This record gives sequence, C-alpha cells and structure tokens, in this order.
Amino acid sequence: MRNCYRTILKVAAVLALVSFIGACKTTSSPARQVDDAAIKAAVKAKMAADVKLSTLANIEVNSTNGVVTLAGMVNDETDKIQAERVALSVDGVVRVHNELQVKRSG
Repeated sequence: MRNCYRTILKVAAVLALVSFIGACKTTSSPARQVDDAAIKAAVKAKMAADVKLSTLANIEVNSTNGVVTLAGMVNDETDKIQAERVALSVDGVVRVHNELQVKRSG
C-alpha cells in the first residue's frame, strides 16, 4: 500500500512539473524578448523626449515581436497621432496598435 502511494506521488510530481514547464513556454525566442524590451524602452524614451508627449505620463507601452501597443489616456487626437508616429519611428517597430483613448472634454 505504501509503494502505491509513493508511485502516485511520483506520477503527480512529474505531471505537475510537465504542466509547469508547458505553461512557461513562449513563442518568442530569448533574443526577440530582449529586442522587445529594448523597443519598449526606446519608445518610452523617445516619448519622454518629445516636449508635448513628455507631459503624458499615463501612456502604457508594450512590445511583442516588434508590434508595439499603446494604451492609456491622451488629451486630444493630436497627441494620439503623435504618440503613434513616435512609436513607429523607433528601430525594430514593425507595427503599432494605437489603443490610446482621448479624454472627453466637459
């Protein structure tokens, strides 16, 4: 009976390990993940250097396989367009998903 429990525990441990490893898989190579981190940092830095966009601290930037997603609130449509242009100007960016929302006035 004791051997049966040990066998069950070993099988459960192996299944848990396999499940954990499977959940940790990513479709991006380590080099691509580093590139995405560099792209994200470069987009944020370029936005911070832009006089108008530097006042917009609530723009979230993410990058996956060179596709940048912008999210958050901006003051007007001009800021939204400018943020997308800045992101597109960064080396390594292949496309921008502009999900920025314009604040409603009034």
